[in-house]
Amino acid sequence: MRQNPQRRAALLDAAIEVMAREGSRGLTLRAVDGEAGVPTGTASNYFANRAQLLVQILHRTRERLVPDPADLAGPLDTKVLLGQLLDRMRRERSVHIAMLELRLEATRRPELQAEMAGFQRAELEANINWHLEAGLPGDRQGVVLLYLAMLGLIVDDLTVPTLLEGYPVETLIETMAERLLPERPAD
Repeated sequence: MRQNPQRRAALLDAAIEVMAREGSRGLTLRAVDGEAGVPTGTASNYFANRAQLLVQILHRTRERLVPDPADLAGPLDTKVLLGQLLDRMRRERSVHIAMLELRLEATRRPELQAEMAGFQRAELEANINWHLEAGLPGDRQGVVLLYLAMLGLIVDDLTVPTLLEGYPVETLIETMAERLLPERPAD
């Protein structure tokens, strides 16, 4: 397997675009080569098979969706952070749609489901711990509930954006944060 990290990242980014546009059924090593504009067979030099490509896409989505450290500096406000999350998802629409496709593909591939479950569980736990350590309002269960609520909002915003017309997203985010993450009592 080839080890050029820049080429691997470019191929994974191309795979994300293919997945977002064509769905998981359209994801082939040849389609990735075409999207990346590289000679046919290049992707197969980096990924032994489609299953390995799917797992690597999962990890690349995380790299692309990590918040800018500047967004996490200074005084933190849950509502602002959630707004930034939604903005990031809108900017990286293909990445999030590819992630939804990976979730669907995982329902058909037990090995991908196991990888995804471990990956998502670790991500969720890291987010919960970061939230609590940052001193933001709420407890573990509230953070999980907020995660689930935001996931639903993001899925609807990406897939059926007209569904929430008449419900300003900023107001929904503010209400979710207030109801799910009440301020902790002072010690």
